[in-house]
Order: sequence, then structure tokens, then C-alpha cells
Amino acid sequence: MDRPRRPTADAPDRGLLGVFGLLRTLLSLLVLCALIGAAALAILAGPTLVAELDAYANPISTADPPPAGERNPETTDPGDPNASAYEGTQATFDSADVEDFVHHAVNDRRAEHDLEPLKWDGTIASVSRAHSADMHEREYFAHENPDGESPFDRFGEVGDYCRAYGENIAMTVADRRVREPEGGVVRYRSPEELAEGLVEQWMNSPPHREAILSDRWDRGGVGVYLSAEGEVYATHNFCTVR
Repeated sequence: MDRPRRPTADAPDRGLLGVFGLLRTLLSLLVLCALIGAAALAILAGPTLVAELDAYANPISTADPPPAGERNPETTDPGDPNASAYEGTQATFDSADVEDFVHHAVNDRRAEHDLEPLKWDGTIASVSRAHSADMHEREYFAHENPDGESPFDRFGEVGDYCRAYGENIAMTVADRRVREPEGGVVRYRSPEELAEGLVEQWMNSPPHREAILSDRWDRGGVGVYLSAEGEVYATHNFCTVR
């Protein structure tokens, strides 16, 4: 048990301490608001696996991914695994295909709201891909990694040309029956179905939808990581160039 301290002549006034404490709290809130304003962040809750049923009897066709921008930029994130894949029961899920489909689907949603399409940025996509792989490797699901780095911190270590930066993340499973946060049960049987599912989940969540339909972004990048078990980690970063 700690002994009570004796009052001294140098002890500060308690009322003054209370004022300083209030000021510190207000300052912290202002800093937090500033950070949120600089980087729009949104997390999509992970799915719940549903008991497996028999594989679908009829094979499905898989479309070629629509073209995106430069996939081999000069500047990349050192943690970028470059590519990952999962062999499903009826289709191979290649991370590059899923990324291209997501990029195309997001621009379709923007076009429906008379917004300009986002330009594909390979460097931003590399940072996104590295974050998706890191979430799987270190078993977390958050915008801030275990080292305390925010999305803007991670991008700043690789490139420094965005004056505003946003991020959507999602986690699901390929070619397995999963229960969505809204309660429905889905199974993504191809890269295109997976990409559409990710974008639809984001569009059904107000903060994710707001990020996708913001008119301040002019470019972005999608990074997807697929584990050997079919786990899917997706990161979509948005950027406003300086």
C-alpha cells in the first residue's frame, strides 16, 4: 500500500492540474480528428465459415480480367509478395486477376454515380498487397499493423506523393460457403465472383461506400493475398496526388 505523499510548498494547485488535464484531452481529440480527416479508414468484419456442402456439379466459366494500369512499377514495397494463388475446386484464384476485377468493379460503381474512374497506381497497389500479406502472416486484421504503422506511414516509407490517403480492407474465404456480416451465405467460385463479392460488401457498408464514392480520389491500388487454405485478405488504398 502506497503511503500518502506529504504536501509541499512546491506542489501545484489541483485546480490548475485539472485545467491542464482538460487541455491535454482536447488536444488529443483534435489530433485524432486530424488523423481521421487525412486518411479515411474502414474495416469490414470477417466472414464466418459455413458447413461445407457437396461441390457444385457444373463447371463455371471464368472471364479474363479487365485491363488495369502498370503492374510493374519502378517503386514497390519490400514486403510485397508480388503474387499469390489458390487452387479452387473449379477455378484458380490468382491475386492479380482478383485485383484487376476489384479495380474494374469499383470504377463501375463510381461511374454509376457520375464520378471519374480511379487510375491504377502500381506503387500504391504494391503497398496494399504488402499489407494484405502482412495481415495474414502476423494474424491480425486492422489498418494499423503490430508495429503501430498507419496506412499513411506505410505508404510514406515507399512513396510520398499523396496529400490524402484512404484505405478499405476486407477478409473472406475463396470457394467456401461463408456467412457474411449481414447474415447471408455466399460462395465465391471464381476470381470475378470473389472481386464482385468484396466490392458489394464494401458498398453495403456506409464507411466503405463513402471511401469508394469520394470525389477527392484520383488514383488507387488494390492488393490481394490468397493463402494456401483459400483465406483472402484484400486492401484497397485511395490517393489524392499532391
